[in-house]
Amino acid sequence: MNADPAAGLGEWRRLHRHTVLVTTLTLAGIGVSIAAPIVLGMLRNDRPAGPVLVIAIAGVLVLTAVGALVDRLRWRHTTYRVTDERVELRYAWVLHKLRSIPRERVRTVDLTANPLLRAFGLAKVKIGTGQQVTGQQGHLTLDPVGRAHAEELRRLLLDRPAPPGPATTPATPPGPSATPSATRPTAPAAAGRPLAELDWAWLRYAPISVTTPLLGAAAFGAVMQVSEWFDLQGAVFRTVRDMFGGLPLVGLIAVLVAAGLVVGFVGSLLLFVEMWWRYRLTREHGALRVHRGLLTTRSLSLEQRRLRGVDVFEALAWRVLGAARVDVVATGLRVRSNRERSDPKTLLPAAPLAIAHRVAADVLGASALSDVDIRPHPRAARTRRLVWALLGVFLVVAVLAVLGLLLTVVLLHMAWIAAVVLTPPAIALALDDYRNLGHGLSGDYVVTRYGAGSRHTVALLRGGVIGWTVRSSPFQRRAGLVTIAATTAANTGQYLVRDVGESEGLRLAAEAVPGLLTPFLQPRR
Repeated sequence: MNADPAAGLGEWRRLHRHTVLVTTLTLAGIGVSIAAPIVLGMLRNDRPAGPVLVIAIAGVLVLTAVGALVDRLRWRHTTYRVTDERVELRYAWVLHKLRSIPRERVRTVDLTANPLLRAFGLAKVKIGTGQQVTGQQGHLTLDPVGRAHAEELRRLLLDRPAPPGPATTPATPPGPSATPSATRPTAPAAAGRPLAELDWAWLRYAPISVTTPLLGAAAFGAVMQVSEWFDLQGAVFRTVRDMFGGLPLVGLIAVLVAAGLVVGFVGSLLLFVEMWWRYRLTREHGALRVHRGLLTTRSLSLEQRRLRGVDVFEALAWRVLGAARVDVVATGLRVRSNRERSDPKTLLPAAPLAIAHRVAADVLGASALSDVDIRPHPRAARTRRLVWALLGVFLVVAVLAVLGLLLTVVLLHMAWIAAVVLTPPAIALALDDYRNLGHGLSGDYVVTRYGAGSRHTVALLRGGVIGWTVRSSPFQRRAGLVTIAATTAANTGQYLVRDVGESEGLRLAAEAVPGLLTPFLQPRR
């Protein structure tokens, strides 16, 4: 196969011939992992070892042989080609299937390679379009092709001249917020120079997330499952009892929780290393490229002209340490699937806030987040948050009190304890939610900030806003507030400016995209 796709445009090609071997090894590993616990369980029940092993080996061989045959048929009857106008994937056996996407609609090219694919020099290529659909309908997958061929495909599909127009050079709409200093883009990074590279000091942010307790709980469950396979659960419990037999129940629970957190701490560090090893964010051939991964490598390329903004996300613990993550807002990005451990739209892992703002400015080509004047929202928005927080506490207390009157006095005590324990954090979160509210205009971007505990600061391209939605509930109308939603063909589809004053919110929408909302505005008498 020619390594250069451009040299054979229009020719039908097969996937790499080693795909059958990779599938065979994968299925063999899956079969062994399924059969091993069953065999061990039967042997623990004093069943004859010979028949058990024969059945297990036969099952693994049958599973592997059937899977290899099916994949062989898939490889033999699957072809693809790249033409001047389209990328096509064809399956022609029994059921004929042809998938085709225009090259002009290719937005992302995602290269992934697990350890087995890397051992054979292969990679899986996912070519993404701008269709906002679920599943694989918006993507075309070549699984697998040679690594060098995959890189050439990525360059061929993304390295094309951008058409003139607002998609490539967005003009700042006229308005009082457009000042020369705000609209002048910063100089783009030099070609080949990375916008960001992994700094091992960022590793300190990895354990400060919900991943740490989840990994500890998963490790505890894994120990229980493996000990059950070997019929050793009783021995595990006896060992724990002998080690901590002198502790009261509360102390024993505290020790187990601490042990789980230690395991989760180590696991989160290892997970960060596996996901972000050799991380580099670069700009190549008019596209942003994120390369990372230790065992499973990943290279995601996104066309620069599909960029619609960035989202600087600060989790609660990261805010305390002055750190943030940078996500991209772009058309054509698919939603993270359950099998993926990280979001494909993440450009920068948790890093110091100054670095996050610098990377966001380099990606946007403008310092939209550092130059913007964030305007606070009216005090009525704070009142709304306090009322809803206290209402939530009241509902919990009321349910416990009613159940206590009907069932037992213990629930009555739990009711007042819940009121004492829940009220301070509820008020604190409500006040933090209000402090985080804000909005502003910065050159070509409209900025919105929101979040209770965790905070999002989104800079959205004004030329990428295709509509505005103005919502106001009866309680908001009494307080003179509205929620403005900027509709865009990227990521979630809309970004909210929550609980802003009615006149201020409408002014923001009218100035951000002049003429879009003006025909629907009527002067108040």
